[in-house]
Amino acid sequence: MRTLAELTDDELAATAEAWRDRFAAAASEGFAYVHALVNEGRAAGSSLAHTHSQLVWLRDPPPAIGAERGHGDSVRGLLDPDLVVSRAGAAVAAVHPAGRLPYETLIAADGGELELGDALLVLRDVVRRLRSIEGPLPWNAWLHRSAGADHIEVVPRLSVLAGVELGAGIYVNTVDPRDAAVALRNAPV
Repeated sequence: MRTLAELTDDELAATAEAWRDRFAAAASEGFAYVHALVNEGRAAGSSLAHTHSQLVWLRDPPPAIGAERGHGDSVRGLLDPDLVVSRAGAAVAAVHPAGRLPYETLIAADGGELELGDALLVLRDVVRRLRSIEGPLPWNAWLHRSAGADHIEVVPRLSVLAGVELGAGIYVNTVDPRDAAVALRNAPV
């Protein structure tokens, strides 16, 4: 199975260009939002054996985006310098300080707009680091596009969601974010 971690810079640039083209096509057809995502591994809900991205065209922004609107500064505020693990251009990856699952990571712009090509380079680096620590693993990532707060959320699927997570919406993360950041920063890539 080919993983996103194996894609070349040119392949990631082509992916970014394809996503931007599809965003524009959706907007021209009256779709208000395109939910871009990447799935890797059966436990991440992947229906294909290889890494793949999907673009879901929606007439309205999904509820998760509505909840984030106007919170651009809070998304950037989650980029704790002690939790930063990777950078490319203005794109920065940091372990989420209150992640739902171990090694949950945010990729956002360190000021200004998030450039999709840089964000995908950082995503590849994070996946390489995760694979170095945990071996091949299932994971999901999605792009949240909201005014001034574009970001990618990366969620490795290292834990099984159980009754507390599914029933109460309370997530139990067994890896301290600072320990996760150190492990990812020190991981050979």
